[in-house]
Amino acid sequence: MSWTPDGYVAVVTINNFQMYRQIMAPGWTVGWTWAKKEVIWSMVGAQATEQGDCSRFKGNIPHCCKRTPAVVDLLPGVPYNQQIANCCRGGVISAYGQDPGAAVAAFQVSVGQAGTTNRTVKVPKNFTLLGPGPGYTCGPAKVVPSTVFLTPDRRRKTQALMTWNVTCTYSQYLASKYPSCCVSFSSFYNDTIVPCAKCACGCEHKTCVQGDSKRPLAVTGKHTHAAATRGHRDKEAPLLQCTTHMCPVRVHWHVKLNYKEYWRAKIAITNFNYRMNYTQWTLVAQHPNLDNITEVFSFDYKPVVAYGSINDTAMFYGLKYFNDHLMQAGPYGNVQSEVLMRKDASTFTFRQGWAFPRKVYFNGDECQMPPPDAYPYLPNAALPAPVASLGAAVVAVVAFLVLVVV
Repeated sequence: MSWTPDGYVAVVTINNFQMYRQIMAPGWTVGWTWAKKEVIWSMVGAQATEQGDCSRFKGNIPHCCKRTPAVVDLLPGVPYNQQIANCCRGGVISAYGQDPGAAVAAFQVSVGQAGTTNRTVKVPKNFTLLGPGPGYTCGPAKVVPSTVFLTPDRRRKTQALMTWNVTCTYSQYLASKYPSCCVSFSSFYNDTIVPCAKCACGCEHKTCVQGDSKRPLAVTGKHTHAAATRGHRDKEAPLLQCTTHMCPVRVHWHVKLNYKEYWRAKIAITNFNYRMNYTQWTLVAQHPNLDNITEVFSFDYKPVVAYGSINDTAMFYGLKYFNDHLMQAGPYGNVQSEVLMRKDASTFTFRQGWAFPRKVYFNGDECQMPPPDAYPYLPNAALPAPVASLGAAVVAVVAFLVLVVV
């Protein structure tokens, strides 16, 4: 944005273009490696987690002297002279599809012992992003045309002195070896409840709580035993309620009602993690009938058109100040809603598990689905479709009477 006697002042902006994956608390951490011997004199809207060795400086001491600084957002409520636009949310960034206005974060940094012209400035390298855990891979910084700004009266354009972009992509498989959620099914036409698969989210080396007990148990493979008291580093690890699936989150899809022209499904999300509240959660489901949603109760809804005109994916999220917080495990650790969909006569059926979603994502991570052969099925003794006319019914009665007489 401007040059200083020994460097420059820059504004760093983080844009989250993921439609249904946000960055939750404790928030993002951005890191990089300086190309030369740069230091951070000061920051606004964020702070470096470590100052590093600044013993060579006399008088003014830099904010950070580390060659590989790690920067985090400031918490809400900091003094106004430490804030800039889009800062100070505790590192939380909304999903773009849920709230585009809150899908951005920013901070200002004053860099010293750097170049003072476009030719002498060296862009940092080895960018990293934690959001809040692993999973992101960042590419190299690329110098691009300078960012253009409009003055408040929108009659004049100004531009940055230099701009570079870094693109980071997310991979669920890099973030975790196992899924973080699972899906279970049930229906009105079958008494069977299809649970989450056993150890759907992995059972190795996890700590859980049995029922209302507050004593943690360690799960190792097929065995559960009392866990030893651990140090501070384990306080942030998930503490799950003991279940067969050992997932932090379960999504249950229930085919509830069948009408002449509509059908209704109930969606329930349950949190089994005693140490996590999911703020501004998102749920994405893929089903061919989601292109004809009539009404969604208790959730907000947006279609996700991923492939041109194919509209078989929907994003659900909580109503603000009502159920946009999925509380920790316990009596309040669940949210639920119902979805009313209009039938398409050419495709609608309850056979072969058609009424259940193909894929489910919670907070951008794909959930473990039950095996297809376990889906609730129509019982063999199910009544046939209603007769088409009174004449057909009369023929059926006559045939029955003839059979009895014989």
